[in-house]
Amino acid sequence: MNPKLKSDSMDFLFESILKLKTVEECYDFFEDLCTINELQSISQRTAVARMLVEGHVYSDIVKETGASTATISRVNRSLQYGSNGYDAVFERMGIKKEEKK
Repeated sequence: MNPKLKSDSMDFLFESILKLKTVEECYDFFEDLCTINELQSISQRTAVARMLVEGHVYSDIVKETGASTATISRVNRSLQYGSNGYDAVFERMGIKKEEKK
């Protein structure tokens, strides 16, 4: 965890998210919380991360997600040097790391 992010309001946000129980509740909450563009960006980044973990190459990720190579590089950096947040979620979802396809 990045200590610069730690705050009472950030804790409240994450505790709020942890109270959601269904995908429909997530849609409702995040639609109220974020703009459509913010949600699309977040979902694109998670799709990119999943494809990277699954071993897809950049060109396939660009075609599938529409993400720029700069976005793919940033997500890849997070996967390599970040706080392992993607890893924790993907492991719980049964998404396994694979070699490049």
